Amino acid sequence: MPTAVLTDRERTAVQAYLRLLHTVRAAFDLETDPRGSHRPPVVPPGVLAEAEEALERAGLTGNEEEFFRLLQNWCPEPGPWAGGR
Repeated sequence: MPTAVLTDRERTAVQAYLRLLHTVRAAFDLETDPRGSHRPPVVPPGVLAEAEEALERAGLTGNEEEFFRLLQNWCPEPGPWAGGR
């Protein structure tokens, strides 16, 4: 299993992205309550801002291919970023 040695900034960007991903998933899981009424998913703006800022500090803004390569190497289990592979 390959391991990637990330810089502190790259690791922070990956962790911020994973927090964002888990927050979005949780928001969509709560979209329907047991009575069947629908609520729009809410993602706190701070979570998104944290991920964007971390990507920018790591120099990965606009370089999604590199970012997802780092993400896949650091967290190799299949996930939505890997197309479910």
